[in-house]
Amino acid sequence: MRRRTFLATLPLAAAASAGVEAGPGGVGGDAGLGRPDIHGGDRIAGESFASRSTVWGLHGAAATAHPLATLTAIDAIAANACLGLLEPISCGVGGDCFAMVWDPKAGKLAGLNGSGRSPRALTLATQRERARNGLIASHGAASVSTPGAVDAWWTLHQRYGRLKWADLFAPAIELAEAGTPVPQTIAYYLALSHRFFTKPGNGIEEVENFKKVWAPKGATPVEGEVFANPALAHTYRLIAAGGREGFYGGEVADVIDAYFKRIGGWLSKADLAAHHSEWVEPRSTNYRSVDVWALPPNSQGLSTLQILNILERFDLAGMGFQSPASLHTQIEAKRLAFEDRARYFADPDFAKAPIDWLISKDYAAERAKLIRPDKILTPVFPGQAPSHGDTTYFCVADRDGMMVSIIQSNYRGMGSGLSPDGLGFMFQDRGELFSLRDGDANLYAPGKRPFQTIIPGFATRGGQPWLAFGVMGGDMQPQGQAQMIVNMVDYGLGLQASGDSPRWHHEGSSEPTGEPQHDVGTLRLESGVPQATRDALVALGWRLGPSDGGFGGYQAIARAPGRYAAASEMRKDGLALAY
Repeated sequence: MRRRTFLATLPLAAAASAGVEAGPGGVGGDAGLGRPDIHGGDRIAGESFASRSTVWGLHGAAATAHPLATLTAIDAIAANACLGLLEPISCGVGGDCFAMVWDPKAGKLAGLNGSGRSPRALTLATQRERARNGLIASHGAASVSTPGAVDAWWTLHQRYGRLKWADLFAPAIELAEAGTPVPQTIAYYLALSHRFFTKPGNGIEEVENFKKVWAPKGATPVEGEVFANPALAHTYRLIAAGGREGFYGGEVADVIDAYFKRIGGWLSKADLAAHHSEWVEPRSTNYRSVDVWALPPNSQGLSTLQILNILERFDLAGMGFQSPASLHTQIEAKRLAFEDRARYFADPDFAKAPIDWLISKDYAAERAKLIRPDKILTPVFPGQAPSHGDTTYFCVADRDGMMVSIIQSNYRGMGSGLSPDGLGFMFQDRGELFSLRDGDANLYAPGKRPFQTIIPGFATRGGQPWLAFGVMGGDMQPQGQAQMIVNMVDYGLGLQASGDSPRWHHEGSSEPTGEPQHDVGTLRLESGVPQATRDALVALGWRLGPSDGGFGGYQAIARAPGRYAAASEMRKDGLALAY
């Protein structure tokens, strides 16, 4: 199947989705079927816990968080534009974007930092005046930073694009105007956002625009209900016609500027005009013969490398899959890495992190010595550097060997709660991730990029591309990425089974916002973790919290000689295809 055939199926796919009948509980209903004691059906082949098999193809592959986006995803930018409509609870043109691209012509990996800076008119003093409990507000105008996604798309297209820029937006415009049925997970999170955004005292300056777009009938769409966003279609037409300037200049910039003036915010036309993405050099570490790559700060990508460097000092395979010893060691490695994350990661234009030292094998060896098999390390401290020293993820690959690992986000949920007049998208609340504590590398400043949680993942073998992957979801991302590599490298799981394997999520480490660690924190385990492992971890002193769904969203493409494999997240509404 060729790319154009994928695109030609769009209207049929939308129509087919609309015709699906409701189950016993009705569309979006539960009927008392939330049963953690019941697991999926048995598979005749492969891992017993896998939700589906990996998909394979000779020429290309795509894996995204929404089936209709996957149908367009042979072009990464086209997929991202579709996801801004189809998955607004995670991404959109009001957010930021990071990418890693395997360039087959150059034979190397390129990295792009598409994160925006804080408004230049918003001062540290004003942020402190509006802070809550010493932290920047989670929503509203003080949490908004300049959207970087569209410029990132433009920058990627200028270097690697093959199709006409305007053509990339055609599928998303068609879907936004005609509407498409809302999947189960998206409906759930839209309703959750509506409850929060309309709650009195939430600090959001204006919510009527949110309601006009996503709840025009007084409620957000339920599962299976057709949702259209003609305002977003209008914005996409302006971007399609004007390129980068279609968003950072002209009508869109004028509307954004006027909107923030009207609600008493700070983002301006000048902030938009000054924004540009930055090509950066990805960094890597070797984990048991696999080179794992990450983007440098202001992202948290180095945390994945640090976790893996520490874990390499232990025989995880010998400990056993999903064993107490294996999970305990992984969690402790995360806690150690996250203390460095809180101390050192920030905009490199304002604070230089000791990257070489942080991802060195010698430093990892020192940190690994702190992990005890019979005891939890507490408190955990960051390393002392030598004196010289939370999203949607998707990936695509083509027949020429190019592989793109790309992640794009509004940060917390849908974002800030603020939607500009008539443009159909929401602004990110990424600015919440600055610190207000003097001396912190991530201390707020006008024109500064905040600490970023979104990180694309990539791995190579023998200097050749192997894996484009990601696990979306705030601080879960480096934890999840490390778990995927461990599952595949240490335990030999396949691409799909690696993502379906039960996950752990540790919360309570120190944060780049200035929040301190909370004792040993809270450990959340999915229901598939064996009961014996859960009991043993509790006996060690781990404090378990309920499984809250915060275990991320996984997509991956692996390259093998002459073919691709693709996998998608079973916890969400996604789809992987290969051709």
